Amino acid sequence: MRLVHYIEIVLAGALLFSCKSVKLSVAEEKQRMGEYYDAANMYRKLYSKVKPAERDMRAYVSYRMGVCYQKINDVSRATSAYLNALRYNYPDSLLNLRLARTYHQGGRYSDAINYYDKFLVQNPESVIARNGLKGCALAAEMKENPTLYGVRRMDVLNSRYGEFCPMLTGDDYEKLYFASSRVKKISKDSLSNITGQPLNNIFLVEKDEKGVWKKPVELEDAINTKFDEGTPSFSADGNTMYYTSCESDPISSRPSEIRLSTRSGASWGAGTRANLVRDSTTSVGHPAISPDGKYLYFVSDVSGYGGKDIFRARLVGTDDFGGMENLGPQINTDGDEMFPYVRDSVTIYFASDGHPGLGGLDLFKATRDSLGVWKVENMGSPVNSMGDDFGITFEGKWERGFFSSNRNDARGYDHIYSFERPVVTVFIEGYVSDGEENPIEKALIRIVGKDGLNEKVIAKPDGSYKVELERDISYVMMASAPDYLNQNFELKTDPDEKNETYYVDFYLSPVHKPTVVENIFYDYDRATLRPESKEALDEIIKVLNDNLNVTIEMGAHTDRKGSDRYNEGLAQRRAQSVVDYLIASGIPDSRLTARGYGKSEPKTVTKKMAEENGFLHEGDVLTEQYVLSLTPEQQDIADQYNRRTEFKVTGTTYNLY
Repeated sequence: MRLVHYIEIVLAGALLFSCKSVKLSVAEEKQRMGEYYDAANMYRKLYSKVKPAERDMRAYVSYRMGVCYQKINDVSRATSAYLNALRYNYPDSLLNLRLARTYHQGGRYSDAINYYDKFLVQNPESVIARNGLKGCALAAEMKENPTLYGVRRMDVLNSRYGEFCPMLTGDDYEKLYFASSRVKKISKDSLSNITGQPLNNIFLVEKDEKGVWKKPVELEDAINTKFDEGTPSFSADGNTMYYTSCESDPISSRPSEIRLSTRSGASWGAGTRANLVRDSTTSVGHPAISPDGKYLYFVSDVSGYGGKDIFRARLVGTDDFGGMENLGPQINTDGDEMFPYVRDSVTIYFASDGHPGLGGLDLFKATRDSLGVWKVENMGSPVNSMGDDFGITFEGKWERGFFSSNRNDARGYDHIYSFERPVVTVFIEGYVSDGEENPIEKALIRIVGKDGLNEKVIAKPDGSYKVELERDISYVMMASAPDYLNQNFELKTDPDEKNETYYVDFYLSPVHKPTVVENIFYDYDRATLRPESKEALDEIIKVLNDNLNVTIEMGAHTDRKGSDRYNEGLAQRRAQSVVDYLIASGIPDSRLTARGYGKSEPKTVTKKMAEENGFLHEGDVLTEQYVLSLTPEQQDIADQYNRRTEFKVTGTTYNLY
């Protein structure tokens, strides 16, 4: 169990008293000094000696016993003690709030809601109680909709005692420091009067040559003392460690403090006090150095927004600090905010029981925008549980690392867990080709996103491209190549946390030769456009809107049947029908020309046509003489190719001058 969960911790060397020597005044003094484990045991013995008829005394003792058990995270015993205090009518409205919070931490959300509601009747403005209700509602939602994080208890790092606040360091994050109460031999002097567990020291575990974590080793350096040490944080070069130290005094309480140690070779030197505060009564702890080395973030119980707050101080030198700066009400609440971790200049993580959460301490991510406003998000399940979850560390930019939690431990001991979020990838890929599906080598694809992405990609020799995108972002893409018209495409990626690949092929129209527009249909022997032509016609509109400086000619062609004059007239009317549709859709008539070719320009066989029809050869012209040489079935196919609508570029300087 961690000692530095509560910063007002102080230590004393007194041993447990026998029942005969237990006095209420002594138990109260131990509670005042923060020796909650000893105080809780003394209150329990006192309670057993108080007669049931002494209701006021039973209520008083059980209430204070509950407070002490709650301080050392013995949720079950704290709840039982509070219920006894309630049974004997302890006259303090905070009792309902304390019961609500222990039920909340025990995962009994309906009971917690009941007592939050009772407390709010008398204290309707309580932010803690209202956030507690929100947290109870949030818990069910988070459990039904867990995040993608995978969480695993790290047995190789854990012991039958407690370990907490892991911190990764090293060029390849191959070193992990943490605090632990594990000891080789337990003696009375090694036990904490606060937690009843051995005092904490700092341990180190390293990876072997295969990247596997080895067995943790207690630092034998001067940094570890007979007192409590924990929550290490390191400078960017790894040569300075800031950590929390809690010394004991048999006479009076002593505040926790932040110390720093420098490394000489492989050894850490004795810690020296970081002069963050000038007085000797203010507790500070849980240091976290920012990656740029400009600020030291930490926790203090000095007057703030309630409970413990997160502060920061500018680092002028290794041991020279500016004034304390409270991170403000967006971060700090009426509850406790602790164990900060600084990811980058605008992102911090911390633990809190004041923001809505699943139970005890939850882990939160806070991101600061350009206006300096913090957005705080609960990290959700399974990272958070109904127990205490805190002390997170990341493996650099990766969404993986370690944190500590007392989940699933009936004794309330903390242990180290790993977490990892699978990398969610979003890609867009495809090909850039001409109308005949020939790849356009070195075509340029430009992608602009609302997330700030502005990327240019050159297509490979086979015309392919592939770009990684982000979730839930709108993008605009444009494919271009010399002597081809541009083509644009808009995409909004899915917000869901899942791997996704979008496929978008670009077909660019050449500037210097006609492009057949597939799927334009007319009524038989008439110029009336059929409804199923709309999709193809809208594609022409898109091409014109993507290339605003271009003018085009719409040309209609017929097959060999009928007279030249008739076919030219029919083709002209059909071409004009297309132009009229484009004008009605908002394209200026000055950009459009209609031309009816009739059967005067039979189709030349392309590579694609030859591949699709074995009887055709690339370069052949489908003249009337050529078509008549084919079988009746082949003639029908050739006639279909000749009956076509094309557009060709007639200018590229429209409205440029």
